[in-house]
Amino acid sequence: MPETQEIVINTGPLIAIVAALGGLDILEIYKRVCVPFEVCSEITSGGSGRFAVPEFEAAHWLEKRKRPLSLSVMLMNSLDVGEASVIQLALNEGIQTVCIDESAGRRMARLSGLQITGSVGILLRAKREGRSFSMREALQRMKSRGIWLSQSVEDFALREAGE
Repeated sequence: MPETQEIVINTGPLIAIVAALGGLDILEIYKRVCVPFEVCSEITSGGSGRFAVPEFEAAHWLEKRKRPLSLSVMLMNSLDVGEASVIQLALNEGIQTVCIDESAGRRMARLSGLQITGSVGILLRAKREGRSFSMREALQRMKSRGIWLSQSVEDFALREAGE
């Protein structure tokens, strides 16, 4: 079965990928990467350190939406605005896969009939497609930036990456 060629991505995975690899170029393994307006706003606000903002702004090939979405009440009552907008945009545009790391968002995406990947899933796909980087070092850089990974996810990633 061919892997999906288009995804809608949330804030957390964008930040995690920058933490892991120093940029977002790895996302070019997809033909189309959509970023809802709400996620763009979360990223560009950048918090106190503005981490990942320059890398996000430099990734001109991302489809960064310019207008807010009309979100369903169910999504708004269940999730934060970023996760809700990722799912809503995927449903609106018939995109089958979303990239969400948080468990509540993943659960709601599954209930909405969507396929799910996360930041580690993207790293694993990139490895399978021949991108050269150390999964162990990428995971360590994520953790050093405060991105929490369960031991089982870390073990799975290293095993699948052959490390």
